[in-house]
Amino acid sequence: MEKFDQLTGPAAPLDMANIDTDQIIPKQFLKTIDREGLGKGLFYDFRFDMEGKEKPDFVLNLPAYKGARMIVAGDNFGCGSSREHAPWALMDFGIRCVISTSFADIFYNNCFSNGLLPVVLKADEVHELMGEAKGGNHVFAVDLQAQTVVSPSGKTFGFDIDPGRKEKMLKGLDAIGETLEHASAIDRFEDKRRMTRTWATA
Repeated sequence: MEKFDQLTGPAAPLDMANIDTDQIIPKQFLKTIDREGLGKGLFYDFRFDMEGKEKPDFVLNLPAYKGARMIVAGDNFGCGSSREHAPWALMDFGIRCVISTSFADIFYNNCFSNGLLPVVLKADEVHELMGEAKGGNHVFAVDLQAQTVVSPSGKTFGFDIDPGRKEKMLKGLDAIGETLEHASAIDRFEDKRRMTRTWATA
């Protein structure tokens, strides 16, 4: 999993509440377990018309937000069905951070398992950031170590995060990576088990 420490880049304002995982990555893109390539399906019904042409008025299709690294979203982002493809699609598109007032629990957990940082701020703070993201300068800076979001105007917003999850994000550790940190202890346990329980390994 890619480490997350600091991120600076354009933030796209997605001023909609209750964006569910089927809107993030529609069901027709769930036929693969390969994370690469899912970005093409991100917000597909928002981004494209029935003929597959880009809708010019959707925020991620606007020239100013091409290459967005963050999204400032409405309440309850990532609700709906449980699908890990949702954070995969966001990251494959280039999004590494989503800022909202709240996230659906399963989506929130999936973000940390895949290196996507979900930042929870107060409603008035998200409203202010949404306004700045809609302005001419929409480059934000997120610092996980300091737990801050700095807006284009230079205003700083602090956010809370579980210390354990923060450490894993900073180190780039998913569940497998976390387990492998204890590889030496696991090897010692297995060696001892083979010596003391020969009947179990015969």
